[in-house]
Amino acid sequence: MQISVFGLGYVGSVSAGCLAALGHTVIGVDISSLKVDLINRGSSPVIETGLESLICQAVAGGRLRACASAAEALPGADVALICVGTPSDDNGGLNYAHVDRVCDEIGEVLARQAARPVVVLRSTVLPGSTETRFIPILERASGLRAGRDFSVVFNPEFLREGTAVDDFHHAPFTIIGHADERGAAVAGNLYAGLPAPVLKAPYKVAEMVKYANNAFHALKVTFANEIGSLCKAQGIDSHSVMDIFCRDDKLNLSAYYLKPGFAFGGSCLPKDLRALLYHGHHLDLELPVLEAILPSNERQVRRAFELIRQTGRKRVGALGFSFKAGTDDLRESPMVTLIEMLIGKGYQVGVYDQNVSLARLHGANRAYIEREVPHIASLMRPSADEVIAASDVVVVGNKASEVPEALSRLRPDQVVIDLVRIGIEARALDGQYEGIAW
Repeated sequence: MQISVFGLGYVGSVSAGCLAALGHTVIGVDISSLKVDLINRGSSPVIETGLESLICQAVAGGRLRACASAAEALPGADVALICVGTPSDDNGGLNYAHVDRVCDEIGEVLARQAARPVVVLRSTVLPGSTETRFIPILERASGLRAGRDFSVVFNPEFLREGTAVDDFHHAPFTIIGHADERGAAVAGNLYAGLPAPVLKAPYKVAEMVKYANNAFHALKVTFANEIGSLCKAQGIDSHSVMDIFCRDDKLNLSAYYLKPGFAFGGSCLPKDLRALLYHGHHLDLELPVLEAILPSNERQVRRAFELIRQTGRKRVGALGFSFKAGTDDLRESPMVTLIEMLIGKGYQVGVYDQNVSLARLHGANRAYIEREVPHIASLMRPSADEVIAASDVVVVGNKASEVPEALSRLRPDQVVIDLVRIGIEARALDGQYEGIAW
């Protein structure tokens, strides 16, 4: 394909060089005459391992050149790839001036030519920006309609400085945010021949994936540093600790625990985190990331309560209230905390959990139930159906196997508050449906 790359900074230069290396014909566009001259001389505008040779070879082979205007770059282009920067404003927000300007320039050229390149936004932008900001600019400048006259795609990059060329060619995935299949297909063809799977999603999902990635990377660095501080204060080799920690790819470095849902609980996580923080305080350490975990977890319980409160209903049934399915353990169960909160606010509550019912009958965890949560034990009902029948709001507290079938008997006037993503399509329920984070 013929590709116009707008912005020859870090992302644009790497994208231009790597796309040319894949066999595409690339024209770089930048307002900086220095960057344009460097590209046209076969040199990289940025220092990046392996990029200089890619650009040199592409320029020598006639697959890469640069210019200063959209009017020169866009005729004949299949794709207009926007890679200009979105720097921070003083208040932490993003400055979109460069993207706005490029969208306006592209739109003006589209208004004057019959060819309709797919506009691919690669700059980092906040969720919703493609639809509410950049598409309107393109439409206003061109007098055309996105999705009908031309296509717009959001295609974020995941390039690390120092390893960007390798990251481009060996990405874990390529994500295409789109609203029409033509745009998605053309954008996907940019990466034909690369091993990474191409994933398609709505614009906002693709935009948010970029931020989820970077926020998690920042969190991992800070988490490791706080563990390092704890280790150093005790004369422990932090790298030995984290080398062993990283060998667990079942839980530690995996998708486990990384699905939005309800708060954590149980006999281990809250207790051990409190003990670690207490230990850190005795070592005179400040551990702001670790210290924020429990308050954030408590906020998730409050968020569930607010979802219930907003229904305006007072009869609430809870299906599952052990801290997770498959156990009778109520110790530090966030569902117990939520139920206690509801009782305290005057709600009528009924609860059912098959495993807790068995424990109460047969003695497993029975002493804890009778001693620590007798008020909740008195609210227990013998079946999920009985809880549903007596409730206006049904709260799903864990993924017990009997819950989906029980929900099939909802009345149209009932509301389901799902805290665990039970896996039922909302349209399959007779009642109204609300998820805690979806």
